[in-house]
Amino acid sequence: MGAISDVLTLRAGALVVELVPEIGGSLSSLSWQGINLMRRLSDADRHAGNVLGVAMFPMTPYANRIAGNAFEFGGKRWQVAPNNPPERFNVHGSGWQNAWQVAEAGPTNATLTLEIAARSDPYSYRATQAFTVSGEALVVTMTVTNTGRIALPFGFGLHPWFDRDPDVTLQFNARRFYLEEPDGVSGDAITLPPELDFADDRPLPVGWRNNDYGGWAGEAVIRFPSRGTGLLIKADPVFRHLMLYADPARPYFCVEPQTNASGAFNRGAWNDAEEGVIILAPGGSATGTVSFIPFVLENQLA
Repeated sequence: MGAISDVLTLRAGALVVELVPEIGGSLSSLSWQGINLMRRLSDADRHAGNVLGVAMFPMTPYANRIAGNAFEFGGKRWQVAPNNPPERFNVHGSGWQNAWQVAEAGPTNATLTLEIAARSDPYSYRATQAFTVSGEALVVTMTVTNTGRIALPFGFGLHPWFDRDPDVTLQFNARRFYLEEPDGVSGDAITLPPELDFADDRPLPVGWRNNDYGGWAGEAVIRFPSRGTGLLIKADPVFRHLMLYADPARPYFCVEPQTNASGAFNRGAWNDAEEGVIILAPGGSATGTVSFIPFVLENQLA
């Protein structure tokens, strides 16, 4: 991507959302009452067009890594290219690495679109992100349509980044935990042990985490006590998985709603509802909505 500086601002009440469509169809910031609730894109990264510095980017036509840069489907082996050096394997598909077009924009809403035609990558698809801002929430609806000539497995999701305050906490319910294999690949699913469970509000782990939580209940709560605010992430049932990335050496962490289990394409999990892969015939579409709802922490109300 080249140097990009244009920002599209949506505003309703105390909630302000900034979009940078040409940088991967991404958010550059989400703020409420003047408080950043996602990591803000720096001016330097914005002018450089650095998608890895944004507040949130879309994942499509699948979420997370394709091990070996290939998968088997419909009696054929499909190849994808590595896209995030020095990583060996393709990650998050192509949506986040392309400029999106502004199809519609107003003071409180915008729709971004992306058209991809298959070349070396097997996927032809159309993706849209519809953003709506109210005084209560940012609502994002993603839609993916297979514009190719054959049925293929699809998935999608959102990849927000959050500042890792020393006192930040996380809470969500899930049923399964996917072990991590080399090169960030997601492996076997196990029953969620209590040591890795976030059913009760708890601080981020002190060690490395890059794991998919399956059977996600569709809600996650992030609390920033030093900022006096929290953020509720609420997703449609199509988002069966929540990815947690937390490196203690980094000043940020990620909590990512996604439809497909990480690594599902390599497991050939086409008929396993728990794995969440969506098979789209030519012309078929899938859609899902995620809401980001800020709130004041109760202990800040006194």
